[in-house]
Amino acid sequence: MSVLGIELRRSAAPGAALLALVVGVAALYLAPGRWSQGWMALVLTTKEYTLLLWPLALSAGAWQGRREHRAKVGELFDSTPRSGARRMLPVLVAMGAMVGLAYLLVVVAGGARIASTAAYFPPDVVLIVLVGALSLAAATWLGLGVGRLLPALVTAPALAVSGVLLVFFTAIMRPDWLGAVLSPVYGSSQFYPFQTIDARVSGALAIWMGGLAMTGVVLLVSRSPRTRLVAVLPALLGLGTATAIVPRDQAALIAPIDPVARALVCTDDAPRVCVTRVNANVLDTLTPLAREGLAVLSKLPGTPTQVHEDRRFYAAAGDLPLRDDDILTVTVRIDDHGGLAHPAAVLPEIVLSLGVDSTGECPRDGVVERAAAYYLLGREPVSDVGVIPGMVSEDPEVNAEAVALWRGLRKLPPAEATSRVAAVRAAIVACRDTAGLLSR
Repeated sequence: MSVLGIELRRSAAPGAALLALVVGVAALYLAPGRWSQGWMALVLTTKEYTLLLWPLALSAGAWQGRREHRAKVGELFDSTPRSGARRMLPVLVAMGAMVGLAYLLVVVAGGARIASTAAYFPPDVVLIVLVGALSLAAATWLGLGVGRLLPALVTAPALAVSGVLLVFFTAIMRPDWLGAVLSPVYGSSQFYPFQTIDARVSGALAIWMGGLAMTGVVLLVSRSPRTRLVAVLPALLGLGTATAIVPRDQAALIAPIDPVARALVCTDDAPRVCVTRVNANVLDTLTPLAREGLAVLSKLPGTPTQVHEDRRFYAAAGDLPLRDDDILTVTVRIDDHGGLAHPAAVLPEIVLSLGVDSTGECPRDGVVERAAAYYLLGREPVSDVGVIPGMVSEDPEVNAEAVALWRGLRKLPPAEATSRVAAVRAAIVACRDTAGLLSR
């Protein structure tokens, strides 16, 4: 233990851990909006930043691995009766434990920000974080072995650059299952809030990283060229085992779903408002806004009586929920602090839909619908820029035409104007053209 304590104080372990911690936390807090939605978003973002942390750990290990060469005591230590494994054990423990701990602390630093707003803690988070910490420890051990084998000054920076390229290009390697095995950042790209990483993918990565770590250990403790040749065997064994257990189906490889995170959490009273469990913390904020939108739409016959968070996602077109005329879906956005982003956009987004979800199957006239929606809202139409998040430009003529139609509605008796707006909605539901319905 005294030797381990000396290694913890005087080796590169504390410096490498501190550097990894600073880089990881700085990367997280430069873009808190990427992970403010919850715990899974946080660990996936941290896993993505392994692109920086893994090469850093690899190069730190290589720097430490050349210590005996740098101090010119390699031959002296090799002549002692103490085995290389016993001599190297303290530095292996110190470097691996400190860098792995740094990864855990990066997650903890992010978790301190979202602890009060994250409504759901997925069990998969624990496994993903532990495998991430293992991957950094493995990189450190591999670096130690390479650094002792090639104790040149250029080895550490060369490994840092090579590590970035290795992590990145293996992540986009095809077939996908091979990328899942080889890259510690695979699966970290976020497409929707209820995403996870399949446990089999995490397990395969852990086995591969364990093989790399053992290869580094053999390189570090070996004293003969023949033993060093055997060092490749743990990596090959780990790769073979990992490829045998990693799933091949795309549903498990490309952004798999956590069904619990995707489940709906709803208000007890009516009108019913529902969000996914991962966004349950914004239900209280969304509810009055959504109900206000439903109240505006209720001026028309047959409009929805419930608002649900839109749970559709890009990767599985066949997974779209069945259309229910009584349910209107809305996009729930989360701000940098874990609350509801753009609350002022909820009401106009609901009313602008006229209570009909867009499926992309039928053409829709944005000018006519805008004029009808703003008539229900009781105010003059305005451009979607600055109202609807994500809208950055719009042809000025679009709003000008909507204003002209809106003014025409305002000149009509209220019952007649409401009847025409209802006709627009009925045409949308029936997938008919709405042009001319407000100006006839």
